[in-house]
Amino acid sequence: MLNHKLFKGFEVELFTGSQKTHVGVSDAIEETFSNFVREPDNRNVEYITTPEKDYKVIYKNLLDPRKKLRQWLKTRDLTIIPSSTLCFKHDNQFQRSDKDNVYHQFIQDNYGISIATSSVHINLGIDNLDQLFAAIRLVRCEASLFLSISASSPFLNNKLTNNHSQRWIQFPKTPNKVPFFNDHSKYIKWIEENIHNGNMQNIRHFWSSIRPNGPQRPHILDRLELRICDYVHDINLLLAITALLELRVIYLFENMKTVDPLRTSKFSMDELSKICDQNEIKAAQNSLDAELIHWRDGKKVVCRDWIKNLLLESSLMACKLNMTHLLKPIYRTLEEGNQSMKWIKQYMEGLSIEEIMKFTIEDMITSEEENI
Repeated sequence: MLNHKLFKGFEVELFTGSQKTHVGVSDAIEETFSNFVREPDNRNVEYITTPEKDYKVIYKNLLDPRKKLRQWLKTRDLTIIPSSTLCFKHDNQFQRSDKDNVYHQFIQDNYGISIATSSVHINLGIDNLDQLFAAIRLVRCEASLFLSISASSPFLNNKLTNNHSQRWIQFPKTPNKVPFFNDHSKYIKWIEENIHNGNMQNIRHFWSSIRPNGPQRPHILDRLELRICDYVHDINLLLAITALLELRVIYLFENMKTVDPLRTSKFSMDELSKICDQNEIKAAQNSLDAELIHWRDGKKVVCRDWIKNLLLESSLMACKLNMTHLLKPIYRTLEEGNQSMKWIKQYMEGLSIEEIMKFTIEDMITSEEENI
């Protein structure tokens, strides 16, 4: 059944530092490791996995770079910090990783430290353009659900925020209004117009919850990129999120007439765009407990219940593709709460943010050692 599955690749952003403060070394990491690249702020670094279909191979591809990086960091008394925001007390000064990079200069001047976050971008290989844009429409409508499962940023600058994903609240979505694209030609026209009028500096300067991606954007596209998820240190949970995403897209392809929001939503595409943006903010604030608006009929639904319904809808396809076991971590997250909810509970019980991160880092290391 492997041929029915899609290729999946990941861009994983990380924060580095001690167990008490963030320390920027991404420039040195890039020079040391061929599969790591620096982010504009030096406290961030990113690694990219090769596209694969097999989840066992993907697990290894996600774990190995992290283990190697951790060993390198250990020699410098540093580690990987699992929060998706700068959780420790920090200097609000932007820390440039590449002073000669003109694009980084633009980011520093226009956005500053608000872009200093970490996340996981999930890419699904889809080379049929009609299917690709239908998938982008559906996944954008449900992106808030994936954010809610992954939320891991309730802290900022050694304080508890009012949000479960402070990262998504503060990150500067650009352009601030993104339409639903009916087809490839409308996407190309929109991109070119936004670059021409200065809303975007270049093709990379499209920061939304989801976007088309490919070797020569906007003209040659071959994948969907879900950008909304916070950093997920539990690789089994990340694979579960990816599996649910893949199952939704495969289900769409087999039911295009009844699942594509362009054909089945009661809302216009402009109305749906606003609803999705609102859902993302609500999910960033309250994650699994958020009350969202369903894209199909406009009914209000608690995020946790919506995810349960998706799991139920996906169960037959998951069984058919031998993917049922991959989804178990999501069920556990619905019962126990996501990472942010667990951290908030620990904080309210009296643990400091430093203590919470220390315990989580130890859990990460234990998990890595169990998979040597």
